[in-house]
Amino acid sequence: MNSPTWVLLRGLMREQRHWGSFPATLARVLPGARIVTPDLPGNGERHAMDSPTRVAEMVEFCREDLSARGIAPPYRLLALSLGGMAAVEWAQRYPHEVACCVLVNTSMRPYSPFYRRLRWQNYGALLRQLLLGDGCSQEALILRLTSRRHAHGNPALLADWLSYQQQYPVSRRNALRQLLSAARYRAPLTRPAMPVLVMAGAQDRLVDHCCSQRLARAWQADCLIHGGAGHDLPLDEGEWLAQSVARWLGEEVTDQAATGQSSCG
Repeated sequence: MNSPTWVLLRGLMREQRHWGSFPATLARVLPGARIVTPDLPGNGERHAMDSPTRVAEMVEFCREDLSARGIAPPYRLLALSLGGMAAVEWAQRYPHEVACCVLVNTSMRPYSPFYRRLRWQNYGALLRQLLLGDGCSQEALILRLTSRRHAHGNPALLADWLSYQQQYPVSRRNALRQLLSAARYRAPLTRPAMPVLVMAGAQDRLVDHCCSQRLARAWQADCLIHGGAGHDLPLDEGEWLAQSVARWLGEEVTDQAATGQSSCG
């Protein structure tokens, strides 16, 4: 029997290195799994490419990329934020290719309004950054908005993120194109045919975690919320995330990461 392939999809302006230690954590918790972390166009190693303005184009890019690498379906998708939209579109268009979906801190029309999908309290800071900011202030703002654990700063982590940005800069044009693709995406009215787990951090300062709860309720999907984590759940609570996924799959795991967990209710 072939080992399961997990495809990890990041969000807006993020690349595969922003997963940090999480791929290794997931591989440890799920022995034998193959972990693949492709960059979406406009980010990371693909930073020179134009970012698609439609989520469906991201899906086609990922499919072609995996095929070129000889990585055949079925895939298990674990996707964060904008990546979650790509995972849903992938599962909807090609259900035979997707074994399951884990959607982390994502939000989609028609289930949540725009001011919850991107918290209105952040509009001023985001606009100032877009117009006046530099790479250092950009990464500091992203860390503050996406991490509860590191919201007050982490110099070593920021230095790493800044080095990624300097090596593979995401242009303002591509950032806007990615925002457009997220804003215009509309999720299907019914859940994709395969098992879906929706996960979120209750302390998300970027996206209201109620967006995940509403999506899970509408689709009657399994849902887990971490009470102390922010938007970047793999960064804040990677061990909890990995073990929760394993537990959802029916794998035998330890209980060391159970703290903070609740169901959507």
